[in-house]
Amino acid sequence: MSSEKIKKIWLNGRLVLAHEAKVNVLTPTCQFGANVFEGVRCYWNDEDQQLYAFKLKDHLKRLQNSIKLMRFEIGFAEEQIEAAFMEAVKANSYQEDIEVRINVFLDGSGSWYSSGPTGMFIAPGPKGRLYEKEKGVHCCVSSWERINDRSLSPRVKMGATYMNSRLAQLEAVQNGYDTAIFLNDLGKVSEAPGSCIFIMRNGALLTPPLTASILESITRAALMELAENELKLKVIERDIDRTELYIADESFLCGTAMEIVSILSVDRFELNQGKPGLITEKLRQIFFDIARGKNKRYLDWLTPIYN
Repeated sequence: MSSEKIKKIWLNGRLVLAHEAKVNVLTPTCQFGANVFEGVRCYWNDEDQQLYAFKLKDHLKRLQNSIKLMRFEIGFAEEQIEAAFMEAVKANSYQEDIEVRINVFLDGSGSWYSSGPTGMFIAPGPKGRLYEKEKGVHCCVSSWERINDRSLSPRVKMGATYMNSRLAQLEAVQNGYDTAIFLNDLGKVSEAPGSCIFIMRNGALLTPPLTASILESITRAALMELAENELKLKVIERDIDRTELYIADESFLCGTAMEIVSILSVDRFELNQGKPGLITEKLRQIFFDIARGKNKRYLDWLTPIYN
């Protein structure tokens, strides 16, 4: 997200210019990463002259779950957050693909274990493809273990949990890869920094279960449904061994920021001759048609921004 193109941000009940949106450096969110958030993609349809928010209600529900698990005091109901979301996006008049960050943060001068007071900001900004000029990514299995439900649950979409992803991502890039793949505390495949993973094996689409230390990904759930309903694939949630990554027929990462990106190799083991897989490309096309409102059978997945 380019901060230079963010015009107005919704902060604690009012719209302010981006450079005026400030938080005290001594707040628990600044000192300890005590915040929960959602990133919501919105897709522009030039023919409809409409901006569509993808799975907005699902994102708001997950945000409420994160707030609950963090025991934050929050003075905004889901309907109020949705109204603030719409207000923030409309105030910026975007006619392009954007991502909207909704962040509920621990404000005030309390400690890391405070429950309040909380603040909230909603910041929309332009967002293109994460790997716009590439057809896929080269991954490594990280030496860092994925956080788990007994330590710092990946079910909570929290700023502090992303430091686990930061360590893996920086290690991968330093070693010449695009990104990493985590193993969990049982040595099974978990997810990538900021994205979930699918692999194709013997005609079935496999993905780690929600109990494998992964985020309850909204994009992942959508793609599972599309793979079954649109491509008639057998979709299986089960534990995946590390070596299965190396012998997969094809593989891809998915998430709000990642969308759908092919994995070309893992630990220098090439997949599908180093090319994007057929299933990945088909799912990608189906996904973008739905997200842009071109597939009218899935309009209930979208929230139109402009009246």
